[in-house]
Amino acid sequence: MKKTLLVVAAAASLACASAQAVTFTTFVTGPSIAAAVGGNSTIGFAYAGDKFVGSVYFNQQLYATDLNGGSVVKFGAPVAAFAGGETYVSSSLGIGGFGPRDVYAGNEALGTVFRFANDGSSQGVFASGLSGGVRSIAFDPYGLYGNNMIVATHNGSIYKIDSGGVATLLASVGADTEGLSFAPQAFGPYAAGTLFVASEGLAKLLAISPAGVVSTVVSNLSLPEMVSFVPLNIGLSGNPVEGFYAASYPNNIQKAAASAFVPYIGHAIVTAEGNGQVYDISWDGLQFNVGDIGPFPGQAEDGIFVTADIIRNPVPEPGTWALMVAGLGVLGSVARRRRS
Repeated sequence: MKKTLLVVAAAASLACASAQAVTFTTFVTGPSIAAAVGGNSTIGFAYAGDKFVGSVYFNQQLYATDLNGGSVVKFGAPVAAFAGGETYVSSSLGIGGFGPRDVYAGNEALGTVFRFANDGSSQGVFASGLSGGVRSIAFDPYGLYGNNMIVATHNGSIYKIDSGGVATLLASVGADTEGLSFAPQAFGPYAAGTLFVASEGLAKLLAISPAGVVSTVVSNLSLPEMVSFVPLNIGLSGNPVEGFYAASYPNNIQKAAASAFVPYIGHAIVTAEGNGQVYDISWDGLQFNVGDIGPFPGQAEDGIFVTADIIRNPVPEPGTWALMVAGLGVLGSVARRRRS
C-alpha cells in the first residue's frame, strides 16, 4: 500500500542553501585496497568495532582495515556469489538476537545474505530466497521493526529478517532501492525510529511504516544512492574515529569529520550516484526542504556514520538508542551501475 505525503521537488528546493559545506578526504587509499584484494573499485564499507570491512566491485574477496584506514588485509574467505557485481556490507548491533559486530554482506546478483564472524574465522549463508538481488542491509536500532535486519533488493522489495534468518516481506516500492536509514528523532510527520529508503529507480526518498505503508517524502532527486541520518550526538566525544565514511567508486574510501555535520544534526543526508551531490533534507515545521552540501569527490556508494556511543559499546542499554546513529553500519546503499 502506498500514499504520497508532503512531496517536495528537489530541483525547486536546492535554493535553500546549507549552513556549511562538508569536506571529504581520503581515508583508505585505492592502492592499499588493490594490493590486498586485486582491485580498488570500492563499493561497500562498514564499521565493525575494532575494524572497518569493505567490498570491491565484481570481487569475491572482502577486505578489512584498522580504525585509521590502514593495514588493509583480506577479510574472510572468497565468496563466489560476490563476483556478480556490487556487494553491500553491514555490521550487527548486538540486539534483537544478533551478535555484536558480526559482518553481513549480500550481492546485487543474488537474493542471499551471508554472515561472517567478526574476526572472519567463520562464514556462511544467513538468509536466502529474497526476491531481487541484495542492494542494502540495515539493523533496526530503535525497535519499531522488531530490532530485525532490514534488506532492500534490486526490484524494490523491502524485507524484515530475524536473527534466525527468517525473512518477511515488509513492503514493495516497485523499483531499485538502495539506501536504508532510521530517523533518530521525529522527522516531520514521521515518528522517531521510522525507516527511510532512497530509491534510485524512483528518484525519491521514501518512508516505510512498521505496517509497510510507503510514503513519498521527497521526489526528483538525482540518482539517490544512500540515505543517512546525522546522529544526535555526532562529534561529542572528540574521538577522531567519529565521522562519516563512504566508498568513492572507483578509487578509494572517503571520510568527512564529525564536526562538519553539527549544523545538520537530525537531518537526512542523501548522496547522488552520478554527479557528486550530497543532499541535506530537513523539516522546517511545514515542509521538507532540500539543500546541497557536496560535492562528494567521486561516485558515492555505501556509507556510514560512526559516533562515540558506537565506538564505546556495541550493545548499549535500550535507553541510549535515542542518541545512536541511524542505520549504523549500513547507511546508504549500493546503486545500479550505469557503465558502458
